[in-house]
Amino acid sequence: MTNRYGKKFLVLIPAFNEEERISEVISECRKYLSNETDLLIINDGSSDGTLAVCQREGINVINTPFNQGVGNALQTGFRYAIENNYDFLINIDADGQHDPNDLPKFIDKLNEGKVDIVIGSRFLENSKYDGSKIRIIGIKFFSKLVSLLIREKITDVTSGYRGMNRAALNFTIVDTFNFDYPDADFLLTLHRAGFRFCEIPVTMRKRYGGKSQHRGLKPLYYIFKMLLSIFIILLRKKHR
Repeated sequence: MTNRYGKKFLVLIPAFNEEERISEVISECRKYLSNETDLLIINDGSSDGTLAVCQREGINVINTPFNQGVGNALQTGFRYAIENNYDFLINIDADGQHDPNDLPKFIDKLNEGKVDIVIGSRFLENSKYDGSKIRIIGIKFFSKLVSLLIREKITDVTSGYRGMNRAALNFTIVDTFNFDYPDADFLLTLHRAGFRFCEIPVTMRKRYGGKSQHRGLKPLYYIFKMLLSIFIILLRKKHR
């Protein structure tokens, strides 16, 4: 369904065991979006009542047979957007950390047509982020590293609150384009392919309930894996 710009927008919400929060996220999305903007949930093998909640809300849902991870869940949504002729897609987390009040800003910025990817940054203007010290250090380290590599300032390369146009979506749906979680390496790959970025300030709220993917020794594993992925990307030829 086209919106006031005459374009088709899809808001994609990957969800894994988020029955406690998903209804509120859906409600907030509906509050700040026009009826012409569609919502899609990727229920990524949830073992709780996530699917039942989405069905009660009357939301379009794609179910995966087992938990495939955020990267594969997002790519499933990207393929859906291309197959159903959407012009733009915005992905937002299902745990309530991303404020749906910022969605109209993504729509306006994408509709300008000056960039291919819009990143919601928690470190711009008056944006506030109350994360752990090690988490913030990691975010700023990879943001500075990517900024140095692409010669363009990016303040929040790990933000999962992003919007993309159809050209960028087309680039991400091939089988060889696969990321466990699309962070710094994901953006670096897109930049080397010639896609244009910009950031907008967003609000990142505290996570209540559920389990964070950044607990225990996982941050150390993440840092090692991300550095290795970035190194491999730099060895490849640029292409588009």
